[in-house]
Amino acid sequence: MNSADEPIRILLADDHPIFRFGMRTLLTSMPDMTVVGEAVTGEEAIQLTETLLPHLVLMDIHMPGTGGIEATARIRAQHPQTAILIVTMLDDDSVFAAIRSGARGYLLKGAEPAETLRAIRAVASGEAIFSPGIAERVMNYFTHLSVSPAQRVPLAELSEREREVLTLIAQGLTNAAIAERLVLSPKTIRNYISEIYSKLQVTDRIQAVLRARESGLS
Repeated sequence: MNSADEPIRILLADDHPIFRFGMRTLLTSMPDMTVVGEAVTGEEAIQLTETLLPHLVLMDIHMPGTGGIEATARIRAQHPQTAILIVTMLDDDSVFAAIRSGARGYLLKGAEPAETLRAIRAVASGEAIFSPGIAERVMNYFTHLSVSPAQRVPLAELSEREREVLTLIAQGLTNAAIAERLVLSPKTIRNYISEIYSKLQVTDRIQAVLRARESGLS
């Protein structure tokens, strides 16, 4: 995760040069973003993450050799502080493999520039974000997830306010929207979320949502 006073360091991982050119042109026009490198295979993305230490990797799924899903899992294992945003043509259940591998977001190619920039900033700041159709598929999955009582994760350690914040996270609200809903400052919401992550032993919003759904929190 990057600090607010430095540009988001981004690594592009995609084997299509036209896509990389367009994305690089868009990102380098933003004062709060910088492209530190480009990879054309998953293996190269892993190696460049090791040397360049980007804040965020824009990762395609289908690349020669090591694919984006495997590359995401390996990067997250070695550099858990590096965020991964999947950018792909695949509007299907690949999103679940991406989540399991540690990706924080799933964006479809062809998204409007404003949507792409919003997704990058959100994921770099620790939030989870998905293209609208993908988000609906993910939330439907979690809504209908069925687990036995023995598998449910207890939420007893959470305070009433933390449970309220977690419920809003599970409903897909951003930090800013939660702050507005609860009439609290964004910093206070970040502090609550940090406590929630610690108590649930998770590292990001996606895992927190999964824990919430497993525990029957709606």
